[in-house]
Amino acid sequence: MDSTQLHLPEPALRRLPWYLSYAKLALERGETTVSSTQIAKDIGVEASMVAKDLSYINVTGKTRVGYSTFTLIEVIETFLGFTETHKAFLFGVGRLGGALLQDNGLRQFGLEIIAAFDVKFELAGTNINHIPIHYIDRMNELRQQTGVNIGILTVPINQAQEVADMMIQADFKAIWNFTPIRIRVPNNIVVQNTSIYAHLAVMFNRLRMNP
Repeated sequence: MDSTQLHLPEPALRRLPWYLSYAKLALERGETTVSSTQIAKDIGVEASMVAKDLSYINVTGKTRVGYSTFTLIEVIETFLGFTETHKAFLFGVGRLGGALLQDNGLRQFGLEIIAAFDVKFELAGTNINHIPIHYIDRMNELRQQTGVNIGILTVPINQAQEVADMMIQADFKAIWNFTPIRIRVPNNIVVQNTSIYAHLAVMFNRLRMNP
C-alpha cells in the first residue's frame, strides 16, 4: 500500500468521491480545468480544505488556472481503486439486497457483484440483473472457485452476526455492512458500516432541531 494512503485522514478520504463527481460533471460541461474555489463552492467546503485533501494524493494545480480535469479524474479514480475491478458476494436478497443487485453504477466505481446468497430455497437458481442467486450453503464452494474476498451484508439484523461469522471463517477480507447493527470481526477484517437507518435518524433529528 502506498505510504500516502496510510497517512490520508479518513474525512479527506470520504471527500475525494465528491471531488471526483464534481470533476466528471465539469468535464461533461467541457471544462478542461477546475479550481479548488469552484469545487469548494459547489460541494460546500473550504477551498483550503480541497487543496489540502488533493495534496495528500499528489495532485497539484497551477496558479490562476487550477487543476487539469482529466488529471484530477484519473488520479482520484486510481487512488480510490475505482479503476480496478473488485468482485464481491452479496448476502441477503431482500428489497435492499435486490436493489443493490440492480445497481449497475457500482461497476463504474470498481465493484462487481458476481453472486448473491440467501436462505430462501425458492430464490436458488434465479437471478437479478443477470447475477445468479444461490442457497447459502454454496458460499464456501463458490468462494474457493472465485477467490472473492468482499462480502456485502444485507440480511435481517437477527442473521447479521451469523452470516458475518460465516464470511470470516471463509477468509473474506472485507465486509460492507448495510445492517443497522455493528458486527464483531477480527482486527484484520475491514468493515464499512453503511446503515441507511442511522442516516435517517440523523436527518429526522436535524429536522426537529430546525423546524
